[in-house]
Amino acid sequence: MKKRILFCSLAVLICAAFTVFAQDGYKGPASGLVTVADTKNMKDNSPVILRGKIDKFLGDEKYLFADSTGTITIEIDNELWRGLSVDQNDTVEISGEVDRELTSIKIDVSTIKKI
Repeated sequence: MKKRILFCSLAVLICAAFTVFAQDGYKGPASGLVTVADTKNMKDNSPVILRGKIDKFLGDEKYLFADSTGTITIEIDNELWRGLSVDQNDTVEISGEVDRELTSIKIDVSTIKKI
């Protein structure tokens, strides 16, 4: 009986430890909705949520995204579309992260939805 209680207690502790270590990813404050102009001053890999329109397809999963403050290149992997169809008149909300390179900045999109 004591072995069974000890075993069950140990199992519960191990499960609790795995739950704590399994929670990874971004843990800072939510950045909330930002503008294209805001992204120009943000650090690389900063999480962002933007609302605006996709003006045009630039090729190779890249698009020109615009809001009232400007335009920025975004990259949307083909599998993220999941049957969603938008044109330049539709308002979309994208979330992702800032991708800074030496001479350019873009947004790597992780989710997209039509508003």
